Order: sequence, then C-alpha cells, then structure tokens
Amino acid sequence: MSQEYETIVTSHHKIIIVEDDNDLRESLMLYLAMNGYDIIGVSSAVEFYQHITTAKYALAIIDIGLPDQNGRVLSEYLKANTDIRIIMLTARATLADKLSGYHSGADIYLVKPVDFSEIAAAIAALLIRIESLPSASLPLVKEQKTIKEITVTPWTFMKSEWLLMTPLGVKIKLTAKEFKFLQCLIAHHKNEVSRDLILKSLGYPDDTTGGAALETLVHRIRRKTDKEAPSPIRTIHGVGYSFIADLVIV
Repeated sequence: MSQEYETIVTSHHKIIIVEDDNDLRESLMLYLAMNGYDIIGVSSAVEFYQHITTAKYALAIIDIGLPDQNGRVLSEYLKANTDIRIIMLTARATLADKLSGYHSGADIYLVKPVDFSEIAAAIAALLIRIESLPSASLPLVKEQKTIKEITVTPWTFMKSEWLLMTPLGVKIKLTAKEFKFLQCLIAHHKNEVSRDLILKSLGYPDDTTGGAALETLVHRIRRKTDKEAPSPIRTIHGVGYSFIADLVIV
C-alpha cells in the first residue's frame, strides 16, 4: 500500500470491532492500530449499542456469534440507521450464512480463519469509497433512531400470562420450558446462573442430551427476542447464563 493511499484510508476514520474472542479482538485491534487506524473493540452487542451512538464510526467489523445477540441484528440496525460500512468476520461459511449476512447489510463477508492483511485490504477498499462521497454523506448515526431509546426501557416478565414484553412493548409468548428457563435466570437477575442449576430447574439430564436441549431452548428464545431489541440473555462461557437487562416483573 502506498503512503498516499494509506494516509487517505486511515485518517479521521473510526472503526469498531465487535468480537467476543478476546485474543482475536485484541490481536486484530493491535494490528490495525499499528497500521494507523482508530480502533475501538467490544465483546458484546450491549457494548456495541453503548458505543455506536457516542462517536461517528466509518466502519464496523462484526462477528455473528456474539454471546448476547446475533451479529446480523447489529448489521441490520446499522443498515437501517446509519451509513456505516460493515465487514462480517465469522466462522460460519455456508452459502446460506453468507447470503443472510449480505441481506442483513454486510458489505464484505469474511470467513475465519482469515489473515489480518486481508481484513486490512477489505477495510481500505471500503474506506476509499467513503472518501469519494460528498462530505454530507459520510457515515453518521441518524438522529431519529437511536438505541438509547431502547436500552433505557426495561423488559417486562408477565408471570400470569407467560409473556416476556420487550422494551418496545412487543409481547413474546413463552412455552412452558422457556418460561421456566427465564424464571430461573430472573430469580438471580443480572447474576450468573450455573448450567447445572438451569438443567435441574428444567428437568433436563446433566449430560450431552440435556446440554443440547438447553442450547436449543436458548437459541429459540433468542430468535424470538433478537428481532425486537438486544437480547437480555448473556452466555457466560464455561458457567451458564445471565439475564442482564433491566426488568420489571408483573
């Protein structure tokens, strides 16, 4: 890369990396910082939403498999509310995954493992396009829609009706197992709940079959909630799960 080109693409552009693999995130941040980029790194969707409205970002690098929300939801949010360019960086390599990624707003879809030099080349290609835009078209979070309006409003757990209501007022009907799972997490609100305790509460065996059933249950709940707001369920790797969002119980 020529010095002139490098200066064009690295000056005054902020990049946010959303990746829950700490080693990969920190290594990529170091590599890009050494190449002159202004980098912010976060490990979850919650942190992403907290940062995205506080500065003007030109580009986001997003992992799909985040602990608290599917990365495609973040991409859809950026596509709907900003002009921020998007690179998806994920281990999901099927054609269906790639098409879903592009449909959700990705400009470039990269499959792990990938050399950092390829990521840098992808960034440069996208940012050079931004430089060719009129100044009024530079990426900026649009004021009429901000995630702050969502995050300050609590979720509502409606026990008598077996419903979970999102911060936007959308009611999600729960099955018996989904209700018991959320009830277990909410009983320890914002604290870690061990996988063993959850399995016992649900009546699942503490073996491979029970673990698979639990993961399927969590995936189903996240599919119901991901479309409405940042998922309130966080995976605590090696431990269990936690309900991390503000909550009202009725």
